Amino acid sequence: MRLYGEKIGATEPENLEWVLPVQMGSATEELNCAFFSHATGREVWDRNQSIHAADRIYMRCELDGQTLAENGEPAILECKHVNAFSTVEDVVQRYMPQLHHNMHCAGVGHAVLSIFIGTFKHEIFEVAMDDFYLISLLDAEEAFWNAVTTRTPPIVSAPIASPVPFEKLRDADMTGSNEWASNALDWLANKDAAKDFDKAAKTIKGLVDADVGKATGHGIEVKRSKSGSLTIKTEK
Repeated sequence: MRLYGEKIGATEPENLEWVLPVQMGSATEELNCAFFSHATGREVWDRNQSIHAADRIYMRCELDGQTLAENGEPAILECKHVNAFSTVEDVVQRYMPQLHHNMHCAGVGHAVLSIFIGTFKHEIFEVAMDDFYLISLLDAEEAFWNAVTTRTPPIVSAPIASPVPFEKLRDADMTGSNEWASNALDWLANKDAAKDFDKAAKTIKGLVDADVGKATGHGIEVKRSKSGSLTIKTEK
């Protein structure tokens, strides 16, 4: 409703000049990009570029930058500076609408979050486009913009939910799967060989059902974040 009031000229935009978290994020953005490049070896370009979506003129974003995802595909970079009590999962979930909005505007399928947590921790997290989530987001944005153009107060709707609620995810022991075992061995043996490593990782992730939060077996562990993204690491 606040944004609706701004768009129809009934409300002045919020003054963020002395809002500390906002200004802290702006002040540390360049440093954040430098830390990301140092940690990953990946370049960042098109800093603070303004982009309109090709199919929806009312959708715009100002990117922190563009880069490459771990798999080499184009990605947007979002730099965040959050308080020391935040978790990566909470940050990803909080910014999921922004990430999908910006990915759509930029026409890419990946987003990379570079996160300063307090003043002692730097985390990097990647999010792949969730097509079903994006459809829901685009519908919500179109409904909002129609409300603006017709000057009809928007209907407040529930937040867009992930396909499977995080708290309902289950653990799965994949020890009995021959296909998992074969690809787990490939993944472990080829961690330093990017091509074979990526192929095995994609196959393994494809074997994890949508309602599984953690899958283990044959020396590897796959965990699903609250955003739905899967990460693979060596099993402890």
